[in-house]
This record gives sequence, structure tokens and C-alpha cells, in this order.
Amino acid sequence: MRKIIVVGNGMVGYKFCEKFVEKPGSEAFKIIVFGEEPRPAYDRVHLSEFFENKDAKALEMAPREWYEENGIELITNERITDIHRSSKKITSSKDINYKYDYLVLATGSSPFVPNIKGIEKKGVFVYRTIEDLEGMLDYADKIQQGRTDKVKAAVLGGGLLGLEAAKAVMDMGLETHVVEFAPKLMPRQLDTRGSKVLMEKIESMGIHVHLSKATNKILGDEGAITGMEFGEYDKIDVEMLVVSAGIRPRDELGKTCALEMGKRGGIVVNNRMQTSDPEIYAIGEVALYNQMIYGLVAPGYDMAEVAVNQILGKADVLMQEDIDMSTKLKLIGVDVASYGEPFMPVEKGYSIIFENKTKNLYKRINVSHDGKKLLGGILIGDASDYNMFHQIYLNGLPIPEDAEELIIGSRGEGGSSFGSVLDIPDVAQVCSCESVTKGAICCSITEGDCSNLGDVVAKTKATTGCGGCKPMVVDLVNETLKSLGKEVKEVLCEHFSFNRQELYDLIKVNKVANYEEALNLFGEGHGCEVCKPALASIFATITMETANKQPTIQDTNDRFLANIQRNGTYSVVPRVAAGEITPQQLIVLGEVAKKYDLYTKITGGQRIDLFGAQIHELPLIWKELIDAGFESGHAYGKSLRTVKSCVGSTWCRYGMHESVTFAIEIENRYKGLRSPHKLKGGVSGCIRECAEARGKDFGLIAVEGGWNLYVCGNGGATPKHALLFAEQLDDKTAIKYLDRFLMFYLRTAGPLVRTAPWLEKLEGGIEYLKQVVIEDSLGIAEELEKEMQGLVNKYECEWKQAIENPEMMKRFKHFVNSDDTDDNLVFVPMRDQKMPKAWS
Repeated sequence: MRKIIVVGNGMVGYKFCEKFVEKPGSEAFKIIVFGEEPRPAYDRVHLSEFFENKDAKALEMAPREWYEENGIELITNERITDIHRSSKKITSSKDINYKYDYLVLATGSSPFVPNIKGIEKKGVFVYRTIEDLEGMLDYADKIQQGRTDKVKAAVLGGGLLGLEAAKAVMDMGLETHVVEFAPKLMPRQLDTRGSKVLMEKIESMGIHVHLSKATNKILGDEGAITGMEFGEYDKIDVEMLVVSAGIRPRDELGKTCALEMGKRGGIVVNNRMQTSDPEIYAIGEVALYNQMIYGLVAPGYDMAEVAVNQILGKADVLMQEDIDMSTKLKLIGVDVASYGEPFMPVEKGYSIIFENKTKNLYKRINVSHDGKKLLGGILIGDASDYNMFHQIYLNGLPIPEDAEELIIGSRGEGGSSFGSVLDIPDVAQVCSCESVTKGAICCSITEGDCSNLGDVVAKTKATTGCGGCKPMVVDLVNETLKSLGKEVKEVLCEHFSFNRQELYDLIKVNKVANYEEALNLFGEGHGCEVCKPALASIFATITMETANKQPTIQDTNDRFLANIQRNGTYSVVPRVAAGEITPQQLIVLGEVAKKYDLYTKITGGQRIDLFGAQIHELPLIWKELIDAGFESGHAYGKSLRTVKSCVGSTWCRYGMHESVTFAIEIENRYKGLRSPHKLKGGVSGCIRECAEARGKDFGLIAVEGGWNLYVCGNGGATPKHALLFAEQLDDKTAIKYLDRFLMFYLRTAGPLVRTAPWLEKLEGGIEYLKQVVIEDSLGIAEELEKEMQGLVNKYECEWKQAIENPEMMKRFKHFVNSDDTDDNLVFVPMRDQKMPKAWS
């Protein structure tokens, strides 16, 4: 029996073993795998998830038993020191020799640690292994003991790995700083504008970003780090440093046996993954292919596949010449993706850019000069279209005549700019990590025994790598099942085998009171960031309970009843129904803003936002506002925000109806209404549309004979105009239809789905919605009206609840063990108002 030795048991080394044992003829070989770390292979792509539960086994790609079951000998905690090519042997650090017929080097890479004075000090870590993370946690705990202030930690490096490390540091509860040598974050993947959007989003989470900083010295006392120096008068105080400034291939074994090496490192390989010794293969980040080291997992898996086939005699399986470096990641909770050619030289084509600074969204597509080909692009903040863009780019699929429709949507009333996901070619590679095509996914259902997403994943392994392809795989599975006339069931997450609508009904019928009860009755595991806020929304929608209930499953904004801003302060947004405000109320707002030195701005939703409040100030500010008759504006919630109005027939010579009165009635009716996503309305007194009612989730426009009602328009990543729903309605009928429409949306929409995309996926579209709401085709109209009236009757101002409840007030502290305030916030003046220092 011939022997294969695999040196390196990381993701790529494991993938070689997994692919090998699945192939015919593998039984003629014996595989021995060496790993330096004490545990089997684990998922480094999701390494930061270790901080969620401290469970290393949750990241395991396969347990030790898997290796045994497949006849693989796994030797961990042992380093290989030498290769003896003439005798075809390797030597371990324990001075034991092992003979091989084929040798596969999957040694990966090591963190690049720059030669900076003081870098060896205590408190400096690299971000690479679980042991590294455990060391960081232990060190942070030691220096945090007995202190009330936050420990400050920095990450050296603002690339992909650096931002992952920053997420880890933030999850440890430390004040986080990112230090980057380049003038922008992710310099290899993002353009300047995209990088700025990403930076603003990251800073809004309380992470401090320092660009164009060349660290020349690590400061410290008694051997421990105390700061970083960039220049004589330029430094920051930090007590812990995580170095994540790049990688270097672990190619030292190649040097011990005179394999051909790259000038800057890496073991040179051909398109068969063979080194200069044809019986030694190199795969993953140690392999120098086409004079490049590829730091993504997908090329490493492709290399493993090629090496497997070459050893098994399939000489025609070769590594492709061009490696697709497209990638989609969630960095610090922010979607970031780039594909194809992210930076477009003018001689190749032109770029179309969409940017929404208020929502930290950035979309760039690069198009050929003739407007027929998508050449690449960048997505930040919302990468939901990444998989389709990637397929259009890879397969040369046609794009709309107006290419801008790809990022801003069609301007007509006909939905998406894309066709069906089934329109992409069968040969299109959907999962690049596992090289799974669209045809393989669909055929596993049409010609195989797969009947759901779980079956397809188990059979094809799609989505099991980085996970970026999951949305497209889900769509392919669902569309294929629908094409076969089968029912498609979409579940909330892995902890609940139900969709939001089913959970809504289960919770309502069974009178479930809290998340733990729902998890025990209908779910499994411990829950996640997807299902917890989704169920919080369901409870609120059914019972009209405020965000003060079950705060442990709310997100940060709901927990503190305010939107967190880029510098860690919060905004205060009282409700100003329809934008109508008395002079006395204006005076109160001005006095409060002046007293607490808040930045003030009139918003597009016709109210006044006050920015810059610290956590401990929020109850004090709201006490004064509530005493003056204000209520929470719910600017932080997935709920009704505003109903915008023009001045109407009372003042305007064109006004046909009194839009202000009606807008106030509507806003006060639905205030506090919790929903799958935020809701906005508008009421215009005539067809001149000064309230922009057709850009809202629901809108009313005055016409001869009453109101025209429009529904399912909204802004966001893909703006949509609302569609005409009913004409010439009186006030009572308009509200009746709104009650039914909103309640039907609340019942049936998925988590975080606004009304426009909800309607796009509603079978039958706007005509079906009219049948349900206007014609009562389902016989539930009276029930919907009754439910809505019940919610309206239960409204309470949650800020009034909070300031009147001593237990709730304990939430509004900077530190759990101290009443101290945060003295690290610094502001700068601009236009006679204060601004976050990060702005400057």
C-alpha cells in the first residue's frame, strides 16, 4: 500500500484528505497527517466566532473519529523539521522518521510580524490560532481585574485579517483601535470611497480607526506594552496589541530539501500542484502558483482537488490559469464584497456608483465601454446581490440596457432587474470553496434524492466553506423545488425549523410569553443573532410589548432605546407627528439641546434629532422631554418611524385636502407598532407630492373625491416607488385598508424584510394583495382590523416606562460595576455645533 504524508492539518490539508477518501481508488493508499496544533483541523475563516461561546469544538471541520473511520492516521502536536528527498523520508521534531511515496505540503502561512522596536513586549499577540485567542482572553482578563475603565487594545493592520481581529478584540469588551499603514482600510480590495464608507460604519460601532500610520516603536514599562508611537508627538495609549499585518508562507520545509522557491517566499508549483520534485505537492498558502500566494480558502480547496486527482492518476485535472479572487465577507457585522476587477482602469470600461452615507451603503459596478459586460465591482453594507453579480461576471451574462438598474433597481413597476436564479448556466460555479456548480445543486434535487437545503448541503457540501454562497444556494434549492411543484419551506435559522410566519402563529396560538419558552417548545440549541431579534419583533407585534421587555434578545439600539452613533454616543429623537410642532415644544427641544450640548438636525422625516448624548444622559434628557409632552420617536426600532406631510389645504393654495390632520391621525394610530422592518408613511395634500408619499411604505395623495393609497415603496439599498393600491378613498376607508395591509405585512413578512421586497416575493404580487386587503379573498379582513385595533389600544411610550422604573434605569450606565462616565469622548466644533472628533 502506497503512503501519502500530508504535512499541515489546517483547512486545506483537511480538505485534501476529505476529497481523497471520496475518490475511487483511494483505498490503495495510506494517509498520515501531521499537525503542529494540539487539535484536529478547524475553521479559521470563522475564527472570531470562538469569542461567542469559547467552544473550540464548534469550529472543528471533523472530529478525530472521522480520521479513524476513514483510515487516516492523524498525528497532532508534532512538527516536521526536515525532508529527505533522496530517501523519501521526513523527520519530526521528536527525531522520528516517516517514509512516503507522495508528500503533500499544506503548511499554510504564519502571521507577518513587522520588525518594530519593542514588538516582543508582553501584551503583543498574533491572530492566527485558537491558542492565540485563548492567550488574548487570559491577558485581557488579568489587566482588566479591579478596574472600572475599559482596557484599550489596538490591531496592527486594516486589511481582511486585521478587521477580523478587530471584531475579536471588540467582542472581548475592549476599547478597540485599528492602525493601518495605508491611507485606507482594505487597500487591496476596496477603492477610496468604498473604504471610507466602511470606515464610517466601523467607527459608528465605537472602533477607532487610525490611517496612514507607520508604527516606529512599541512603548512599554516593565516589559509590557503601554502604547504605540508613530512619530515624536504622535502616539496612542494601548495596553494590548494584536498584530494582523499580513501573512508569510510557511515554506521552511521546502528550503531544507532545496525545492524551487519564490524570491519572496513560497514553494513554486505547476498547474498539477507539483513542486520541482514531482512526488512532492504543495497546496494552499504555502504554494506559489503563477508567482502569487492566494490567501483565500477557495483557491486552496481547488489546489487540494487537483493534487488528489494527480496522485490518483487523473492527469487531465489541472489548476486553472486565472484564479478568481472574488470574495464576500461579513467584517465586524458589515457586509463587504468585491468581485472581478474592483478597480476599473479607464481604458477597460466605466464605473457606476451608488452611495448612501446615512446608511453606510456603497455599491460600485464596473461595466465595459459598450455597456454589455459586467467586469467587477464592490459592495459595502448590503451584499445581498453579490452572488448574482458574481455569476453575471463569471459567465458573461447579459446585463440591462441601462446598467445602473443593477444597483438602483428598475424604474418601472415591475420588480427586480435580475431574471430567475435558474437562468444562470448549469456550469456556473456557485460555491467556489467546494467547486459546486449550479447544475450539481439542481440535479441533486431533480435527479437525486435531495428534498431540502439540508440534503443538498450534505450531498454537495455547498455553503460549508466561507458561507458566502448560501443565499444563492438557498434560492436555487427553493426555485428548483417550486419548478417541480413542491412546497418550499424557508426556516428562520438553524435553531428554529419554521419561518417567521409559522413562528408568529405558534407563539400567538400557544400564548408563548418569552424567548426561552419559544426555544424550548419550538427550537433547539441556544439561539443566535438572527432568531433572537426576530422573535423579539414577533412578541412585540403580537402583544405590542415595548423594547423594555426581554432586553436580552434585543439589539443594542433597542436595549438603550436610542441609535448608537459612530463615536459611541446616542441620538435622541422625540416623535413629532406629521412634522407639526408648537412653539413651546420647539423651545423645549432647544433648551434640552443647549443644556446637554447636543448636535441638532431637522431630518427628512420632519422631526428634530439630537445627537451626542451619552448613555447616562439619556434618561435625564427624556425625563425633561416627556414632562414637556413628547414621546419616543422609535427612531431606533423596527417600527413606524414617521408619517411625513405637506402643509395641506389649510395653508397651501394648491391643497385639495387637509393632509396635516390626516397624517397626524395616522402617525398617532400606528406609533410604536413593531414590525419586521422599519415603516415610513407620507400624506400629500395634492398631486404635487410635497410629502413624497410614493417613496414610502405607504402613502396617501389627495385627489378629487378623496385619497389615492399607494403601498410598498421605500428607499434603502434598492429604492422602489410605491404602487397604486386604491383610488378616491374617504378617511375611514383609507385607514381600514391601511390596518389590513399593515397587519397582513406584519403577519407574513420575513425578518428584516421591508414592504417593497416583501411584495416582490408575494406570489401574485400587487393584484393578490388587493384581493386579500380590499376584496377579503381570504376571509380575514375583519380579523386583521381587530388585531390592529388591539395593538393600537395597547400603545405605551417605552421611554416613559423606562424613566419610571428603577430596575430599567440600571441599564443606562457606562460600566456595570461603577457609576463613572466615559471620559474618552472628544468633540470638535463645526458650524457652531459639536461634532465627533473622528470627523476631523
